[in-house]
Amino acid sequence: MTADENAHRKQVIAAIVVAVDCNQTIRLPRLSSDPQLPNQYEGTVGEYHYQFEGEDDLLHLAVTRTDQKAISAEEGQAVAAFLLDGVPPGLVWIRPGEFSQHFYCGHDDLVANIA
Repeated sequence: MTADENAHRKQVIAAIVVAVDCNQTIRLPRLSSDPQLPNQYEGTVGEYHYQFEGEDDLLHLAVTRTDQKAISAEEGQAVAAFLLDGVPPGLVWIRPGEFSQHFYCGHDDLVANIA
């Protein structure tokens, strides 16, 4: 992971922590053709794109490839391990797919354990 990717990860996680502390729903952005509209809960790591969203007490992380090709569960797990560093793996659930990998953990588990 690059220094820029790590710095952006920290910004994304900080935004999630603030949203959880304020009991705000972390919503997926509306589809827009304007690339200037930033989403504070997403980013890229190498050739992968990630997006967080959640409500109630469950946080959802979706990981895809930036080239829209198929992504293996192992590729998704590597990205999730980087993003969720500190959260015990036993507290993260996976829902594998062909073109996206989905991970779930409790908001409190993320906030209490994130590195």
